[in-house]
Amino acid sequence: MPFPGAVADREDAAYVLTGAPLDATTTFQPGARFGPERVRRFAATYDDYDRHTDSFFSDLRVHDAGDVPAWDAVDDYLDHLTAELRAAVIDDAVPILLGGEHTVTWAGVRATDPDVLVTLDAHLDLRNAYDGNPLNHACVVRRCLDGHAGDDAEYPTVDEVVVLGARTGSPEEWERADAPDVTVVPPADVADWTADFDGVDGRDAYLSVDVDGADPGFAPGTGTMEPFGLAPREMRDAVRTVAPHCVGVDAVEVNDRDDGQAAALAGKLLREAVYSHAAARDDAD
Repeated sequence: MPFPGAVADREDAAYVLTGAPLDATTTFQPGARFGPERVRRFAATYDDYDRHTDSFFSDLRVHDAGDVPAWDAVDDYLDHLTAELRAAVIDDAVPILLGGEHTVTWAGVRATDPDVLVTLDAHLDLRNAYDGNPLNHACVVRRCLDGHAGDDAEYPTVDEVVVLGARTGSPEEWERADAPDVTVVPPADVADWTADFDGVDGRDAYLSVDVDGADPGFAPGTGTMEPFGLAPREMRDAVRTVAPHCVGVDAVEVNDRDDGQAAALAGKLLREAVYSHAAARDDAD
């Protein structure tokens, strides 16, 4: 089924949603391959109308392009996914990516070429490699910052990363996080960060929502649960605040190991991103 409320033709779309059911490097509970279908299904109950922005989702010209089926060669898959997302950018549409494991964010960043990556995540994802694999989902933020020497082409990287809700990482990751191009906002400080946020100095941002940024009490259906996380309203407020500055958005790491809590949250946050982005676009026009 298509994402509920996604009614626009591809040619007229302002937003193009693409599923990326990659589940190749999950390190604990697999099942991210079911994320795109599951998010679509559990978003089906949401009302079309949004009181916060006084708008209807079905009026926002969202097109669901379906899934890009995944295969085991992660580097080749990311190349193909990047091209699919880039096609939306060329058509002046904002790509909305639905994972799948967090590795797919590297394709979203490559396709949209933002200056800043803002990610809601329990983990830093700043490892240079995990189990010898630089394309593991635990390395995605590092790839977005520093690239990947194995790529045949030079892909864009971001100048700055903000990780909202991080509460765990290896010593190597915390050392990389001490660099000036990384800001880590612990869960207790995310609400204050959101309240103080005044944009990214005119630069383009990309927003990645890893559902494990939420406390697992709210979203247990994810691969690597980490307690002491964010409440859904804190995530919603951050998404509403950051989304208007974004050239791309994703929601990742939903699996099928709960009763739909993680999928429902991810779907709602994606809708919040589109509502807020569209409202800001309309105000600018």
